[in-house]
Amino acid sequence: MRDIMVHTGRHDAWNSGVEYAADLAARLDGRLTGVFVHPSPLYMMPPYVSGDVIQAVFETAREAEQAAYAARDAFAAWATKIGVRQAFWQVAEGPAPETLAHVGNWHDLLVLERNAGMPWGAPTDLGAIVLASRMPCIVAPPGCREAALGRIAIAWNGSAEAVRALHCALPLLHHAATVVLLDGARRAPDTEAGWLPPFDVQAYLARHDIRVTTKPILVADDGAGEAILAAASEIGADLLVMGAYGRSRFSEWAFGGATRTILHEATLPVLMRN
Repeated sequence: MRDIMVHTGRHDAWNSGVEYAADLAARLDGRLTGVFVHPSPLYMMPPYVSGDVIQAVFETAREAEQAAYAARDAFAAWATKIGVRQAFWQVAEGPAPETLAHVGNWHDLLVLERNAGMPWGAPTDLGAIVLASRMPCIVAPPGCREAALGRIAIAWNGSAEAVRALHCALPLLHHAATVVLLDGARRAPDTEAGWLPPFDVQAYLARHDIRVTTKPILVADDGAGEAILAAASEIGADLLVMGAYGRSRFSEWAFGGATRTILHEATLPVLMRN
């Protein structure tokens, strides 16, 4: 993970989520890109307004974007002081999920802060970004500034999402002194047609020279989120790795129960991958 991007939310100050991303980039000897997404003036426009009001809205938006572009050098200087090898700055206009998904095409990881006071900061909007990005996302709780990697927990249910999250987390797992597999109930496949080879998580981690201990989690699906968080807290985990399980509903995407609970309530950073 050498190319890390973080949504800054602001261009005149950096919240704790940005500090977490910078600390992580420094620990991994990686590059950091700060991304400021300005909402399109079209979405800010009140209905049935005069031409003068429309012009004023667009002028205000242009001024805000110019101020955001001007923050490039300040962001780079700030990140360099923290220890980031290279820092870059991007400004975009549009809906945050689609914009971050686009910028994510040339990055390895997206860092987001939960409830950072952003226009899209509600958990439902945050979940939309995680699902839309199609890339590993670390969701950091408010106030978390240190990207500690000493003890990492993996929420494991055998799903394809969990496998993808585990694969994406390999560079971070190699930095951990302790890796604990929180082994829960296997999620049923979406279809029973056909047969697929099983995935041996213990053998996979051993092939990557990662030593792991196992902690069983025996709980019903409706309590899985709380049980995972409790187990992660019990072992003192610095980071939780899990698959972000989305389910289709009338052409919309919504999170499954455990993923939604953890996204809303986690007090430690969570690496998610759908």
